[in-house]
Amino acid sequence: MKFDGTATYVATEDLTVAVNAAVTLERPLLVKGEPGTGKTELARQVAGALGLPIIEWHVKSTTRAQQGLYEYDAVSRLRDSQLGDERVHDVANYIRKGKLWQAFEMEGKCVLLIDEIDKADIEFPNDLLQELDRMEFFVYETGETIRAKTRPIVIITSNNEKELPDAFLRRCFFHYIRFPDIDTLRQIVEVHHPGIKQRLLTEALTQFYEIREQQGLKKKPSTSEVLDWLKLLLAEDLDPEDLKRDGASALPKLHGALLKNEQDVALFERLAFMARQQRR
Repeated sequence: MKFDGTATYVATEDLTVAVNAAVTLERPLLVKGEPGTGKTELARQVAGALGLPIIEWHVKSTTRAQQGLYEYDAVSRLRDSQLGDERVHDVANYIRKGKLWQAFEMEGKCVLLIDEIDKADIEFPNDLLQELDRMEFFVYETGETIRAKTRPIVIITSNNEKELPDAFLRRCFFHYIRFPDIDTLRQIVEVHHPGIKQRLLTEALTQFYEIREQQGLKKKPSTSEVLDWLKLLLAEDLDPEDLKRDGASALPKLHGALLKNEQDVALFERLAFMARQQRR
């Protein structure tokens, strides 16, 4: 069971090594990187490449670790008892299985994605330590222990918004997805926009990397954003000459796909103003 990337996902050698190492060690794979670098999509592609089902748990700021195991709906049980419903005699009717429970009861191996774990409370990762380590948990309401029939491939993503606890990190295999170099990005573009004219691509990527390297930029554009930008350029049927910026504007064509806040737009407008002033 080896992952080597897919026809629709360009995986670098160090990324495939990380995925396969985590599978071999049976440890969760913790993937960090800039937003838009394909962390979430990695789990889906691993599942597709290995022919496994995937269970996705998208973490929010209000998500609790217990929700990944199960939730007991005491309110519904109280309501049903008042209505004389026979279901109240079996507490299992009011247990809602979480994503970990669903993954544990799968007959075969599956991929479990815990997406953006750093969005939750700082205690969230610690609360899952034992369950991810031992692959089991206890249901107090029914008195049963739920054990994984087959250990799932666990992929956990983080945007690095919060530091994760050392005890949690110790149990994971870690990989940081670096922003792709221009050759890798060309391969990614070819997957999404096959047959794109090389002159247009060269000019677009040159501008894209210049924007990313601009000092003072609040949010650097990501891989997903350059793909959106190229889609717009192709839809508008622009030539490489159309992309070239003159002194009147330092903003790229259709810049709204790349620059996502007013501070960064204002930064490039100031650069254009300063360039005009120097030419006078």
